[in-house]
Amino acid sequence: MDIAANTGRMVKVEILRQDTQGGNGYWQKFEVPYRHGMNVISVLMEIQKHPVLSNGEKTTPVAWDMNCLEEVCGACSMVINGRPRQSCSTLIDQLTEPVRLEPMKTFPVIRDLQVDRDRMFNALKKVKAWVPIDGTYDLGEGPRMPEGKRQWAYELSKCMTCGVCMEACPNVSEKASFIGPAPLSQVRLFNTHPTGAMIKDERLNAIMGDGGLANCGNSQNCVAACPKGIPLTTSIASLNRATTVQMFRNFFGSDHFVD
Repeated sequence: MDIAANTGRMVKVEILRQDTQGGNGYWQKFEVPYRHGMNVISVLMEIQKHPVLSNGEKTTPVAWDMNCLEEVCGACSMVINGRPRQSCSTLIDQLTEPVRLEPMKTFPVIRDLQVDRDRMFNALKKVKAWVPIDGTYDLGEGPRMPEGKRQWAYELSKCMTCGVCMEACPNVSEKASFIGPAPLSQVRLFNTHPTGAMIKDERLNAIMGDGGLANCGNSQNCVAACPKGIPLTTSIASLNRATTVQMFRNFFGSDHFVD
């Protein structure tokens, strides 16, 4: 049997659209031929090829983001039936109809299902979520990370900056300054790295101010929503301890640069 064959069934889809950034949203209804194993991206591709509403009226193709189609890049995040998810790994057979697609509300909408995730990327810059190798690459092989620590650090490194955890977090909004769970978890990851720990103090100080760790309400929505199963709340708990120690170091000063 050809699994790509049209079965005669039509998938009912409702999409919240927006023509311009800052414009008004409006719903449109579509019907797409069902195929075995199709995902939400497959549905959007069909609509792109044939942008016709369920009532037969022609419309413009729907805009959305995608890249790897393997739940690695994080670009295709959207709200599917009320839940933020990756559209490439969400199968139609797992959903109730009509399938309702909306852009994530945590980020500004560019057009239709496309959003501007600069807020999250700017937060990663704020916490210096990278390993500072300038001036160290010519010193030979760096320190090794113990295998046990490397294994759990790998779990944190799975973050694909999809923004799903930030969409699920009630403390992240257009009016709130909270940087969100993804950048916080990256602070823990890079502070664990033997070379990344060189600027550990800078990262901790960056999350001790406005919009940082204290703005987390511990709702734990983030860890439930993360498509990679990253232990985000465990990272936040660890950072609470680390920033407490950092606060005393900042106050007393004598061991400020002592680990």
